[in-house]
Amino acid sequence: PSSFQVTLVGSASLIVYPLKDMAAAAANPAQKRFIAFLWGWLERQQTFLDQLLRLVDLPSSENKAHQQRHLIEQVLCHYQQYFAEKALTAEEDVFVLFSPPWLSSFERTMLWLAGFKPSLVLRMVDSSVEDLTAEQAREIEAVKGETRWAERELSETMARIQESVAAPPILALARRVGRLMDGEISSLDLAMETLKTAMLGVFESADGLRGSTVRKVVEVLRPEQTVKVLAAVAQFQLGIRRLGLQRDSQQQS
Repeated sequence: PSSFQVTLVGSASLIVYPLKDMAAAAANPAQKRFIAFLWGWLERQQTFLDQLLRLVDLPSSENKAHQQRHLIEQVLCHYQQYFAEKALTAEEDVFVLFSPPWLSSFERTMLWLAGFKPSLVLRMVDSSVEDLTAEQAREIEAVKGETRWAERELSETMARIQESVAAPPILALARRVGRLMDGEISSLDLAMETLKTAMLGVFESADGLRGSTVRKVVEVLRPEQTVKVLAAVAQFQLGIRRLGLQRDSQQQS
């Protein structure tokens, strides 16, 4: 039997969902809620992509400018909903967001601190916008510098957290799970709670950086340029999801 469900979205676009996601979520309410949200969110993502691409091809007019601004607001709100749902999930189970079972193996290789790397948006600007003014180019370069510095800082913070997990006291307790005395169980519980707090802090900072980077880019670009970037981001996201899940399906068949 197939371990995937294929769903047609719109007139011709394909999104593939692993059925194992639903089984994995059965014992975890946070996962179950997020997967149900993600299903609908990805369908809306495809709808927004179709609208963005149609708008790119329209001839310039006053009505097009109004449509651009309206659609940009809708798409940014769409992403805000995604971040808000992730935050709710993180409060219940932050660990699952760092290796989400609802993503394909390929998608998980591209994760950076529970999401896309903020500098990805800046690469999309480079690949999809060819008419930056000199002033815009300088401002985008400044955003690139700020973003890369913040990414390095957060990566180093995460590395320190990982080192603390591998520290001898915690590692020894973890290896002896099932054979711990009451006092040792309390120590392991405390260590896990401390780890959860640290991971939650990194997650919130990373999502904050993702959001602030997008806002800075939108502030620099003109609406018609922003539409192109948002379309490129959506194409990339849906494309790697489709490719990754198809690869997983082939490996399991």
